[in-house]
Amino acid sequence: MNSSVNPAIEANSRSETAEALAQTLRKQRQAFLAEPQPTFASRKADLLQLKRLVAENSDAIIAAISKDYGNRSSFESKFAEIVTGLDTINHTIKHLKRWMKPQKRSIDWTMYFGAKNRLIPQPLGVVGLIIPWNFPINLTFSQLTAVFAAGNRAMVKMSENSIHLTRLLQQLAPNYFADDKLTFFEETGSVGVEFSKQPFDLMIFTGSGQTGRKVMAAAAENLTPVILELGGKAPAIIDPAYSMQKAVDRILFVKQFNAGQICTNVDYVFVHKSQIDDFVAKADAYARAHCPDILSDDYTSIIDDRAYQRLVHTLDDAREKGARVVPLSDQTPDPTSRKIPLHLVLDTTSDMLIRQRETFGPLLMVLSYETSDDVITYVNAHDRPLALYPFTDNKALCDRYISNIMSGGVTVNDALFHVAQHDLPFGGVGPSGMGHYHGYEGFVACSKMRPVFYQASTTMMKKLAPPYGDFANKTMNLLIKMKR
Repeated sequence: MNSSVNPAIEANSRSETAEALAQTLRKQRQAFLAEPQPTFASRKADLLQLKRLVAENSDAIIAAISKDYGNRSSFESKFAEIVTGLDTINHTIKHLKRWMKPQKRSIDWTMYFGAKNRLIPQPLGVVGLIIPWNFPINLTFSQLTAVFAAGNRAMVKMSENSIHLTRLLQQLAPNYFADDKLTFFEETGSVGVEFSKQPFDLMIFTGSGQTGRKVMAAAAENLTPVILELGGKAPAIIDPAYSMQKAVDRILFVKQFNAGQICTNVDYVFVHKSQIDDFVAKADAYARAHCPDILSDDYTSIIDDRAYQRLVHTLDDAREKGARVVPLSDQTPDPTSRKIPLHLVLDTTSDMLIRQRETFGPLLMVLSYETSDDVITYVNAHDRPLALYPFTDNKALCDRYISNIMSGGVTVNDALFHVAQHDLPFGGVGPSGMGHYHGYEGFVACSKMRPVFYQASTTMMKKLAPPYGDFANKTMNLLIKMKR
C-alpha cells in the first residue's frame, strides 16, 4: 500500500495554509494603516507587554524548551533566553524615546539657503519573523523588541523543532496582544514555504544558508526586504603568547553551552603547532572537571535524531579518513538521550565533512599554524564567517586579524559574547548573512529612515528657471568655482 501523501490533499493543505497566513497579514496591515505612527507611549506599552509575557511565564517557557530538546539545561535557558531577552527589552525601553526623534541633517546653504533636512524614523508595517529552534525565545523576543520599538506588527513562524514552545506561545500571546499585533504560527510541514511567500514589509530569517537562499528567492517575488542571519564556520585563534589555560577555559565553556548548537559558536580553533599537546591536555582536563557526566540534566541534548546522526557521522567520517579524534570523556554518544560528549578532531584534511560544513555540535576541530599569515590565508579562502575570535594581548596582532579577516562580528579574548551586547548590532556578512538587528541598529532595520527636505519660504530656484539666461549661467559658474 502506498503511504505517500495524496498530491491533491497536500495541495489543498498548502492552499489553506497560504490563505490563513494571507488573512492574518491583511488583518495586521489594516490595523497598521489605522495607526501608522504609534506614539512612544504605545510602543513602550507593547515592549512592557513583551516583558510581562516572558517574565510571568518563564518557568513554563523553560519547561517547554526542554521538552522540545529532550533535555535542555535549565541554567542555559535562564541565561540565554530569559535574562538576555528581558535585558534586551529593558535596554530598548531606556533608549527608545531618543531613537524615535527626527534627526537633523546638514544642508548645502549655497543652493538651499533657509531650507532644512530631517531624517524621520517611521514604521514599515508588518514584519515576518522565521525563528530557529536553538534559542527560540532569545531570537523571537530580541527581534520582536526591534519590531515593536519601530512601531510595527509581527507574524512569527516558529521551528518544527519547537512545537511545545510554539503551542505555549500561541496559548499565552492572546493574553498580552491582539492578533492584529502579534501572531505565532506552528510549522506543520508547509507553513514555512507559504510564510516566506507573503508580501511582508520586512522579513527576518535566522537559520541555515541553504534555507536562507530559498527564503530570499521567495521574498524576491514580492520585493520584500530580508535580513538573513545565517551561520558558518567561526574560527578562534590562540596567540602562542596568550594564556593557554584562559583560552581553553573560555573556548570550552562556549563549546559545551547548548551542546555547541549555536550559530556563533567556535567551529574550529587555530593553535600554534608547538602548543597542540598542551591544548589537548588542558581541554581534556576542562571537560572532565566541568562536564563529567553527559547524562546530567545540566548537559543539553542534540535537538533531534537527524542532527544526532549527522554529528556521529561527522566523527566517523573523520576517523575513517585518518583524523585524530580525541573524546574528552570516558562516555560515548548516547542515542537514547541524544547526548554527545565534547570531542576534539585533529589532523583533518579537506575531504572530511568536518572541514566542509558548520559543525553545530560539541565537536571542535583543531588546526595547527605557524604564522598569522597561515591563519589569514586559510580563513579568507573560505566563506566569510559569522564570528571571529582572536585570543591575544598583542593589540597589533589583534588589529591585524580584525583588519584582514572579514566576519559578521568579533569577540576578543573570549567567544560568543559580542552577541549579548545590546548596544552592538548583530549580523553576518556574505554567506553568513546580511543586515543587522539588536539595539539601535535593530530599530533602524525595522524602520524606514525617511529623508524629508523642507524648502524655505523663499528660494533662488525661481531665478534659475528656463530659459537659462545670463544670470543662471553666471550663478552656476560661480558655484562650480566655490565647490572645486
